[in-house]
Amino acid sequence: MIAAHRAGISVFVTGGVGGVHRDGENTLDISADLTELGRTPIAVVSAGVKSILDIGRTLEFLETQGVCVATYGALRNFPAFFSPQSGFTSPYQVCNPEEAAKLIASTLSLGLQSGVLFAVPIPEEQAAAGQQIEEAIQTAVTEASVKGITGRDVTPFILQKVNDLTKGKSLHANIALIHNNAKVGSQIACTHRHGKQSSDSDSDYTTHNAVLLQVVIGGINVDFIAKGKTKFGQTNPGRVCQSFGGVGRNIADSMSRLGQRPMFISATGADSHSDAVFNHCKHMNTNGVARLEEQSTATYCVVIDESGEMSLGLGDMDIHQQITEQYVSQFEKQLSSATLVCLDGNIPVSTIDYVCSIASKHSINVWYEPTDSEKARKPFLSDSWKSLSYSSPNLTELRTMNKTLGLPTPEGKLYCSMSI
Repeated sequence: MIAAHRAGISVFVTGGVGGVHRDGENTLDISADLTELGRTPIAVVSAGVKSILDIGRTLEFLETQGVCVATYGALRNFPAFFSPQSGFTSPYQVCNPEEAAKLIASTLSLGLQSGVLFAVPIPEEQAAAGQQIEEAIQTAVTEASVKGITGRDVTPFILQKVNDLTKGKSLHANIALIHNNAKVGSQIACTHRHGKQSSDSDSDYTTHNAVLLQVVIGGINVDFIAKGKTKFGQTNPGRVCQSFGGVGRNIADSMSRLGQRPMFISATGADSHSDAVFNHCKHMNTNGVARLEEQSTATYCVVIDESGEMSLGLGDMDIHQQITEQYVSQFEKQLSSATLVCLDGNIPVSTIDYVCSIASKHSINVWYEPTDSEKARKPFLSDSWKSLSYSSPNLTELRTMNKTLGLPTPEGKLYCSMSI
């Protein structure tokens, strides 16, 4: 949450926030989420507070911290994560993204340093399972009390007990909650951002004489995912599904679904896979995607064993090398006027260097997505890395970046803790 605020992100989505633990009036066991919400001006979208916590005291504590709490939906019932109602009501209620965006804007306009918490009830189709899970939670809470389990041991005990009692249903409901929160949060974020643009003609995001433009440069893949037994040397029963991927395509797809529709620059073959890709990506701006004769659209096949672990991955991605500096240079006008350029690590080093030079010249933000540990080093082989504004490496990729720059690199596991 702190990192999101410092990065200029105004809407943050999570599963559920922490709270005041049961018997918290004696133990003073209060999640850091609550105090952080009281001093960070950001909107948090969650499914409320888990019923293993003291929801009443949690709402009181949030009020003390100056946090605006609103239920998102038709009722003011404050949700208890797996249940649409907790027996408590929120001080405020919003029914749609527009009302939520107005609440965020009005709160921020006051110059307060506290945040806004939107509590989103569990989707109706999951409510029945949610009720069963709530019953399991109450059983687990009672058992924890009988066994004298206290302090930090309570939460892991209850979560494990609930998972056992529901035979894994709690995990499926949890995933559904995350999906729903992400959907609601993205709608609120887009509405808030568009409202911010229209209310400020001098905003960095838009002007009367310019059109907001982002550019994404990277790969397109047709992915095949095979799941089943993996005894090599014979035909195994299993299931195979097809999807569309490529890091650059995924980024452009996500931005398009959020209403941004960036220009996507990439390359495919002139084959049936390419036809399928373009049909799937009709909602995207694919004017920058070249269809090349005598080339094959990139494909990736992964074999996943019965435990869910990857057994083997094969990629035919040579066409990514056709996203050359020469090809990309024909879009120099769009690059020069962009507000953000996203690069994935699949494109050639020379293309990365070229785009970074344009970005440096015109003070354009560049986001680099490494894609894997080997490709993570590409911008750091020259001074191109100095033009990067953002990057999203995993720990292995970050180590590669450090090593390429000759910086000290810890080899052990790193642990970090963040609020929410």
